[in-house]
Formats: sequence, C-alpha cells, structure tokens
Amino acid sequence: MEAKESRPQGFPELKNDTFLRAAWGEETDYTPVWCMRQAGRYLPEFRETRAAQDFFSTCRSPEACCELTLQALGMEVTMVPGKGPSFPEPLREERDLERLRDPATVASELGYVFQAITLTRQQLAGRVPLIGFAGAPWTLMTYMVEGGGSSTMSQAKRWLYQRPQASHQLLRILTDALVPYLVGQVAAGAQALQLFESHAGHLGPQLFSKFALPYIRDVSKRVKAGLQEAGLAPVPMIIFAKDGHFALEELAQAGYEVVGLDWTVAPEKARERVGKTVTLQGNLDPCALYASEEEIGKLVQQMLNDFGPQHYIANLGHGLYPDMDPEHVGAFVDAVHKHSRLLRQN
Repeated sequence: MEAKESRPQGFPELKNDTFLRAAWGEETDYTPVWCMRQAGRYLPEFRETRAAQDFFSTCRSPEACCELTLQALGMEVTMVPGKGPSFPEPLREERDLERLRDPATVASELGYVFQAITLTRQQLAGRVPLIGFAGAPWTLMTYMVEGGGSSTMSQAKRWLYQRPQASHQLLRILTDALVPYLVGQVAAGAQALQLFESHAGHLGPQLFSKFALPYIRDVSKRVKAGLQEAGLAPVPMIIFAKDGHFALEELAQAGYEVVGLDWTVAPEKARERVGKTVTLQGNLDPCALYASEEEIGKLVQQMLNDFGPQHYIANLGHGLYPDMDPEHVGAFVDAVHKHSRLLRQN
C-alpha cells in the first residue's frame, strides 16, 4: 500500500515520511528509528516539570496511556511516584464490572488527550510523524484487576481460569472503549498507532490465543473500519507484545503492518518466522544504552545486519529508563542512520 498521509485540514505538511513508508512496507533510503517511552520518563527537563502532571509529561509511557483509558471507564487512579498507576479499588468480583462506565463514552471523556495530540502535531511542524498509543485489552485488564503492577499477574490470571466468561465480558468492554479512542487519536492528528500488550509474557500460548489475540485482532479490524467510516486515510498500525515471542506468527497475521519485538528475540529468526509480509520493529536491549557510545555503534551495526535493510524500523526492545543519558540515546539514533545508509551501499 502507498504511504498515504492522514492529514486533516490545517496540519503542516509532513517533511519526513521515512517511518511511515517503512511501516507500510515500502523501500526507504535509510532505517527510521524512534524510542519508546521518551520525554515523560527520561528527559531531565520533563522530569523537573512533572509536578504539573500535564499531558506532555505523563502520556509518553505505556502505564500512563493505560491510566487514561481506565480513568475514562470510571476507575479511580492515583499515580504513585516510582511505581506508576495504582488503582485503590481494583476489580475483585464479577459484580464490580457493573460500576464501569459505558465504553461508548470513553472517547468523549478523553477530549483533552485529542486536543494535546492536535497541539503536538501542530508544534512538530511536519518534522516527523506523530504516533498514537493505547494499551491492549489484556494489559488494561491486568491493571484493573491487580490494582497496579504485579510480578506474577496472579489475580488477573485467576480471573481467566475461574471467571472466563466475566473475563471475556471485561475484555470486550475494553475493546469497545479502545476502538473509538484510537480512531479519535487519528482524527486528532496521529499518523500511526501502536497497541502495546506489555504483559503478553505472563500468558502462555494457550491463554494468549484465547484471551489476548482475539481482542488484538478485533482492535485492528475495527479501527481500520472506523477510520474508513470517518473518511480518514488509513494509518499503519503497530502491535508490540512484550515477551510474546511464542505468538510471533499469529501477531504477524493479526492485521497490523508492523510487529514490534523485544530484545529476547533473535532478529534473523523472527524474520524467518514472519517473512516479509510485515515490517519488524525493535529490538536493542534498552540497557545497551548504558554502554559506551562506541559499543552502542557496534551493537547497532549487528542489529541492522540481522534485521536487513528493508521492512524494518529500529527501536529499543522496550522503553527508555529514567537514568539513561540523552547523549547515548542520540548515539543510538545516529548509529542507526549512519550504518543503515552504509548497509544499502553494499
């Protein structure tokens, strides 16, 4: 498919569409690169203004995206410093589902998010595309049932085993909330969308195919249909299921143009498994950014060789950590641009 740019009236013209072209599977002159969890978690100037709790300093981490969606559904959320979102009244019984708001109202509750997206798109002045985000249904469910983060997700998984029907009901509610939220992000100016299933790894292949994959597929199908109905140009969609390596083939056929990989997956094996039907994204170990700039360059070179020059977007295998040196992030980006150009000359 051609790299169409979704440009509602009034937005500056996009000057750099390399990322979008790679996402659509088109050839590019160099490998585009971006990093998950940017300013809100790691840039010092943003961390200093965090007290204001405004959109720009909180919405760049997956946890904060989850927090927004669940607040709109009527869940009370508090941000615990150093821990992320916490839910004082998690879902404990089936009847707790009754206190959730109608998912159809979620998009209207999140008008300020859409305004922030529009403002960001304007301020980017066409320098790079703007990516919209949301947590996938299973990942959102874990926050709602666990009351925050968890090392085992045992309470959420308990629901899957003891209350499968209620679990599906909750996952459907979340899917119904996510679809208009993501379509709304594109209407507001997002030029690509990433759905992240941060807690895929807590599910084995069977639970994943029963409780996560059907909803991941549904989100993609319904968002694409929703964009068409709204008269908006299609945007590429990315699925990032952390530790979901056991479902790579299924994810590659779930209706997303790009499949994100974490750092535990060997790029050449992933390429063998999914072929060239999708673009791959990732997957440098985020902790590699603690290495020297020279070492980062070598690691990037190896990663690019393993992925190959096309159908590829460079990224880390997860988000940046708060103590990472912005200079080393810059070295990572520069190395991707430099080595990917050299790779195309050979």
